[in-house]
Amino acid sequence: LPPPSSSQLRVPCISSADGLFVTDYFTRTPRKLSPFRSFASIELFHFNIPEDTIIAVWNLITFKEQGGTFGDQCPDRSITVYFRSGAPSVINPLHTHFPRDTAVPGSFALTLTWTLPNRTTGVFNVTSPLPGDWFLAAHLPKDEGKISVKGLYEECQYLFQPQLIVQRLVNIAVLYPGYVTEQSMGPHNRSCLYKVFVPSYTSRVLVEVLRCRGAEGCPLWLRVRAKAPPLHNSTALDCREHSPCQLALDLPFWQHWYYVLVERHPGVPGTVSFQVTVQLTDCSRPSLARPPFLPSSASMNMPHSFGSAGGLALGDSPPPTSPNGTKHPVPIPVASPASEQCWPVRPTLRNELDTFSVHFYIFFGPNVSVPPDRPAVFVINLLPVLDSGGVLNLELRLNVSSLCGENVTVFGCLNHEVPLTSADNASVICETESLAGFLLSVNTTASLSRLRIPYPQTGSWYLSLRSLCATEHGFEPCINVTAEVYLRAYLSPCINDCGIYGQCKLLRTNNYLYAACECKAGWNGWGCTDNAEAFSYGFQLLSTLLLCLSNVMFVPPVAIAVRSHYLLEAAVYIFTMFFSTFYHACDQPGIVVFCIMEYDVLQFCDFLGSLMSVWVTVIAMARLQPVCLAAPQVLYLLGAMLLSMALQMDRHGLWNLLGPSLFALGIMAIAWTARTIRRRHCYPPTWKRWAFYLCPGALIAAAAVLLYAFVETEENYFYIHSIWHLLIAGSVGFLLPPRAKTSGRLGPLPRRKGCGYQLCINEQEELGLVDPAVASINSICTS
Repeated sequence: LPPPSSSQLRVPCISSADGLFVTDYFTRTPRKLSPFRSFASIELFHFNIPEDTIIAVWNLITFKEQGGTFGDQCPDRSITVYFRSGAPSVINPLHTHFPRDTAVPGSFALTLTWTLPNRTTGVFNVTSPLPGDWFLAAHLPKDEGKISVKGLYEECQYLFQPQLIVQRLVNIAVLYPGYVTEQSMGPHNRSCLYKVFVPSYTSRVLVEVLRCRGAEGCPLWLRVRAKAPPLHNSTALDCREHSPCQLALDLPFWQHWYYVLVERHPGVPGTVSFQVTVQLTDCSRPSLARPPFLPSSASMNMPHSFGSAGGLALGDSPPPTSPNGTKHPVPIPVASPASEQCWPVRPTLRNELDTFSVHFYIFFGPNVSVPPDRPAVFVINLLPVLDSGGVLNLELRLNVSSLCGENVTVFGCLNHEVPLTSADNASVICETESLAGFLLSVNTTASLSRLRIPYPQTGSWYLSLRSLCATEHGFEPCINVTAEVYLRAYLSPCINDCGIYGQCKLLRTNNYLYAACECKAGWNGWGCTDNAEAFSYGFQLLSTLLLCLSNVMFVPPVAIAVRSHYLLEAAVYIFTMFFSTFYHACDQPGIVVFCIMEYDVLQFCDFLGSLMSVWVTVIAMARLQPVCLAAPQVLYLLGAMLLSMALQMDRHGLWNLLGPSLFALGIMAIAWTARTIRRRHCYPPTWKRWAFYLCPGALIAAAAVLLYAFVETEENYFYIHSIWHLLIAGSVGFLLPPRAKTSGRLGPLPRRKGCGYQLCINEQEELGLVDPAVASINSICTS
């Protein structure tokens, strides 16, 4: 509601300690934490803190689980939690190098320690937090990269659940620009809190305490802060030492609340009366203050213009401020209207191509002219929440031919929520007491400059371009030289699409989308550009050849199978050898990659061939054909169908390998036991078969399984998995049974009366000889 017609107002004194509070509670679902490899392996949590929040308390709950129960025996692993306001944290726990021209926003990190065997809690308090989006990122430390078989044993799981409790102050008094608010602070009150809304195109906020009367003069502190109630280190002024008590803030944030805290000095008795007034200076009319009451909707209809006073010397690009970053109190005198200037702000056109793929086009661009006498200011609007999960890219390229031989340098200053320009003709301002921007420059020597900001804060980003000429005495304004600059601004999911050694992944936490790089071949970093641990080309080639050529070990089992007339088994081994070779050629993390089909098809065929090789080998060892000619063929077909179904359900499950292996071994055990009982002699009966074939083959297969399940890691994968190929193929050559060849020299068949059926028994087969071609085969048919 608009204020009354009187120029003086009386509002209740709302203290940040004694006011009316409302408590809100937010929680998130527990999630399993993963060891850190890249930002794609972290767990991200999104919260929204309401306005007028005095304190926010995060309760961080962590507990262990193992097999569905409390993991009391699980080791204590430290958990790191990152906090950032406005966008996700850009973290670097492995201390890798960021890509060139990348700005790294700051964030706060907290490490949780365990206080109980299976549960721990941590508390993180933020006094007067910035309102809006807050993001928490959590992860476990980097592990040794062990490759474990899914389902082999119950892994320890570390679950993390954040809870947020906020207390916000209600009925905070609102100050209206141009109106005087009378206030009386009783002995029991220590402070009074107010807020004033600063609309767009405001160049200065002036807060003044008038007619202050107390026991010791004016025993008050005046504190002002944007977006949230002031803190002890916010911009402040001691009214006892300054008369008049005026606090001026140049370059305020547009479209935000500013909070004014009038605080009594400790130990001062009695009642203190005072008046508070706020004046807003219109940017387009610097000599005039805003009318006493101007709604924000009216200010939005003003021309796009802006002005500022003062300047800073040239310097390197400063880092961005932290979410709650504030400066120590520094009184700012009121500048004269003559020192302020306004320059037009040119908007950009937003063109959305895909998720986090947005181009910002400049009207009559992309080449922009930077005149010698004034800066050129542009605005880039990032949508709330939606655009904070990508990378903001900015590129400046100077057209040297437009300089007419002058030594011109074009400076660009990128700032969030308010543009920074300089009224000084010999300097460029890119930092103030409460603002920090990013400085770019292009000249005849370095005509190209880039800037990348991962996970930028949403809202308005302003780019101010200014051209200066270099002389012996420093930079001076250019004369009649209009520099031409190619300006490109766009939003991308990842930095350079993560390069050739990374993959840009689109991730989601609840309804929030963000992108991150997942690196390979030993490359690290935010954009997969850190090659400190990268694999060389020779190592990549060697690892690919090892994994592919180790499958040649299947050639001897194929020859043995063909020689023993196991044609179906030989076909399965050839299938496995072929697809395992080309699957590993396509599965390499580096650039030595060759794919003849889609990766998913090759992986399915490789897994199916491996399981079928085990299945047909064990079924062949059972020697079911003398009992029933159709039994092996039925089991082969049934196994292929069931294994295909199992792989489609869970390709990496333990029972995909263990289930068919145990079932086939059970069939073999039953067949061997039946023969042992019928013949009253251990089967196979020959010690040579056990000593030279079955026992070595079983030991080789067991060694391969142990290597695969317990030794294989990401670092030794190339060697251990190649040895796995060699051992598995070698064990097949030992375990595959011989097949008897038919012979025409058959002796007389003794006949006995039986039950009316004829049973053919191959004596050579029953003996289990290695080479059945050495002796003739006598078939005894009994009836």
